[in-house]
Amino acid sequence: MSETVTTTVSETVEHNTSTDRKVAYATIVGTTIEWYDYFVYAAVAGLVFNQLFFAPAGPLFATLLVFASVGISFLFRPLGAFIAGHYGDKIGRRAMLVLTLILMGGSTVAIGLLPTYASIGIAAPILLILLRILQGISAGGEWGGAVLMAVEHAPKEKRGRFGSYPQLGIPFGLLLASLVLVIMTKWVAPGEAFAEWGWRVPFLLSVVLLLVGHWIRRAIGESPVFEEIKQRKATNEQPIKTLFKEHKLTVFLAALLCAGTTGLGYMTTGGFIQNYTTNPAGPIALERSTILLLVTLSAVVWAFFTWFSAVLSDKYGRKKIYIIGTLLQLGAAFVVFPLVDTASYAGIALALFFLSMGVGFTHGVNAILYTELFPASIRFSGISITYAIGSIMGGAFAPMIAAWLIGISGSTTLVTIYLMSLAGLAVLAICLLKDRTGMPLESRYEAEQNQSPLIWK
Repeated sequence: MSETVTTTVSETVEHNTSTDRKVAYATIVGTTIEWYDYFVYAAVAGLVFNQLFFAPAGPLFATLLVFASVGISFLFRPLGAFIAGHYGDKIGRRAMLVLTLILMGGSTVAIGLLPTYASIGIAAPILLILLRILQGISAGGEWGGAVLMAVEHAPKEKRGRFGSYPQLGIPFGLLLASLVLVIMTKWVAPGEAFAEWGWRVPFLLSVVLLLVGHWIRRAIGESPVFEEIKQRKATNEQPIKTLFKEHKLTVFLAALLCAGTTGLGYMTTGGFIQNYTTNPAGPIALERSTILLLVTLSAVVWAFFTWFSAVLSDKYGRKKIYIIGTLLQLGAAFVVFPLVDTASYAGIALALFFLSMGVGFTHGVNAILYTELFPASIRFSGISITYAIGSIMGGAFAPMIAAWLIGISGSTTLVTIYLMSLAGLAVLAICLLKDRTGMPLESRYEAEQNQSPLIWK
């Protein structure tokens, strides 16, 4: 009898370990591919799109238009969040993840095939922006689904660690995009060859990534929490209406938190530092491939602190670790551009280290903190819409605003003040939220989940 029991327990543990591994692969690989697609646009746009799609506007205005095209996709992320959130709360998390991956991959490949302004005139930037909008819709729906698939599969004591899996896709996507661009600009298509044809290759590579990601994501089962919702027939027919009727203050404060923690990260993921440090017409004109390599290395730092802070949050609570992260971001915002302005590779490397440490420390806790804020029946809508709105308020146009501030002042001082202001908002927002570490996530605890997470209620 005891032998049978031992075998059964062993098989259960093995099954659980296998499931955990599938969840990790599906969320890390899937979000890495999604963010690779998203970030490769920003990086390439900052390097050559001002010449290829917006050249008639003149150097300064072309640069502003490039960063506006990076930011405009954020305006459509809420649309993706509304659509994916609504159906993710009604028909399931898994289906939305597959659909967003296909939409993102298809849009990215289409950009790689797009004729430039020299070939088709004004139609080129218009088509480019339309495809960027589709990327925004996909990104808006992707994040919430990936987060819930990871966290709702997690053992209670490891939720923070599981929540770091989709968050790791952000620095890994940046790493992959930057690494591909290093290879292209240094060895495959250096110099003018990159502007002529080399820029297309990183977009076209998305075909391979799309196939791999689709295969991996289809192998994972539906979220256990959503399966319970279906069994209990507790799906919400109007999740978005419920969200804004009963949780609007939570949405606003969490969006403010997101806004405060995304602006600094988009100095690299939005392509601004890459453009600022390599632009031949700018104050710093360093070698493109070396800067891209430094950004690639900084993504490793970002990934480490994403994982590290998530693990710490399981031990010490979400709020404590998040406060540390926002304070690190505040300090990083103060030193990043003074270090970049040294115009030395060592100074820029140090700036990217501080930036990545600060951003990573908050991003590691983001997924689980947002998940524990909202009740199960509207959770997909809640975290997706909140994150999308916050991204518009913070990261969306941060590169364009930074370029504009430098344009009107001739220095990076105003950019530093702007980034510190955003980080300050994040410090304020997290202090106004309760620590909900360990909140039960299953739908049968919906009454407890509906209690306000705000400290004054």
